[in-house]
Amino acid sequence: MQASPTIGPLLIRAWLPEKMHPDFDLIVEPIPAFNDNYIWLLVRGSEAAVVDPGDADPVLQRLRQRGLNLTAILVTHHHGDHVGGVEELAQTSGARVYGPRAEPIPACDVPLAGGDRLEVLGTTFEVLDVPGHTRGHIAYHAPAQRWLFCGDTLFAGGCGRLFEGTAGQMTESLARLACLPAETRVYCAHEYTLSNLRFALAVEPDNSALRARQQACIARRERDEPTVPSTIGEERATNPFLRCDMPAVRRLAQERAGAPLATTAEVFAVLRQWKNTF
Repeated sequence: MQASPTIGPLLIRAWLPEKMHPDFDLIVEPIPAFNDNYIWLLVRGSEAAVVDPGDADPVLQRLRQRGLNLTAILVTHHHGDHVGGVEELAQTSGARVYGPRAEPIPACDVPLAGGDRLEVLGTTFEVLDVPGHTRGHIAYHAPAQRWLFCGDTLFAGGCGRLFEGTAGQMTESLARLACLPAETRVYCAHEYTLSNLRFALAVEPDNSALRARQQACIARRERDEPTVPSTIGEERATNPFLRCDMPAVRRLAQERAGAPLATTAEVFAVLRQWKNTF
């Protein structure tokens, strides 16, 4: 399956890979796939790793173009648009496959759970348990680079649907991610930002930071640029699902529920249900 034309070659040309302290020779860049997925490619020298390769073809094409040797495949959860290319890439390259221990990941060599650490391309990643979207969803955090690869748990301006987990689980998972340093870059797996920000403005119409973010993201998409990565600081300031303890957000959720909401998880559940039909 080919990359979507809506976020295809123009987006790739517009994107400049990040070179971030302290490893200036380690870069990360997106490979668009399907209609709105991002497969994240990490490169150091001639070696590469990918995160959530739902489709092998665009990854193989990029590897050939760049003359890269794929050594690692990181998977956050078991959904097909995140694992569809894993077996082919592993067979073609011999890359080691890392994935959540609690989920069925194709060709998984190294099952992982929260608290585990791994080294990929000379960089240490911490594994965070972030259930909610799926029961065993994990995220990969590189503290030195301040990178977070969070799959479908946290999106720019939003969060994943609750397909397998509970509102309580997702609330705890998002809180765990929100505690990371503000400058941490959030590499989520989908280009959902504009839709998410429209909903966020329905929740907090008077949030000036949110309105400014929306205008900046609209300008990026008009230039065929991705709206991600964002930062944890941006998400704290503008993502309603990280702001369920804010008085204005709680009041609106209670109005929609028609009843008092005692916990942050209850506020989250009302917002998530609203977003499902927004």
